[in-house]
Amino acid sequence: MPMPEVVVRKFVTRIEEILHEGGPVSADPPKRGVIAAVIENPFAGRYVEEIAGFMDDLKPLGLAMSRRLLAALGGDGAAIEGYGKGAIVGEGGELEHGALWHVPGGYAMRELLGQAHAIVPSAKKVGGLGTRIDIPITHKDASYVRSHFDAIEIGIGDAPRRNEIVLVLAMTTGPRVHARVGGLAVSDIAKWDGLR
Repeated sequence: MPMPEVVVRKFVTRIEEILHEGGPVSADPPKRGVIAAVIENPFAGRYVEEIAGFMDDLKPLGLAMSRRLLAALGGDGAAIEGYGKGAIVGEGGELEHGALWHVPGGYAMRELLGQAHAIVPSAKKVGGLGTRIDIPITHKDASYVRSHFDAIEIGIGDAPRRNEIVLVLAMTTGPRVHARVGGLAVSDIAKWDGLR
């Protein structure tokens, strides 16, 4: 069964540069960035059994969004240390439509960043206009690097409409600005299994 075309209504990109959170000003302030694409949900309003093929159609969008976000964060893939993804499905859709973003969103960032061993953490929900979502973030090479456990929130005032999905990617250039609760350090990543 042929899958529908991906129709994008708009992109939203936001970059944060965190100088401090009450402690000393960082000499190298970490950045957190998020990009969202508001797309038409071709399955809204009805139950469609065969939807998995749409993941292939979303792959070019995942790569384009990854490139846009990387450029907004300075363009250096080697500077990216953390990532995450998510989706907000409009009320006419179902949670499973957000799950279509797992492969095209996650693998696009991993492909662009080269060595990126850890699973890309994810969140998804169904909601109306202005719904906000926290995108979880972990280190790109080892999920247990505690200093990189983070999140970035995003919401768009006029999205998602009932027949839309907001697809989201997030990247960071370092740990939380005042990370100091121990755990596995980036310098101690040894197994290269995406975990430790």
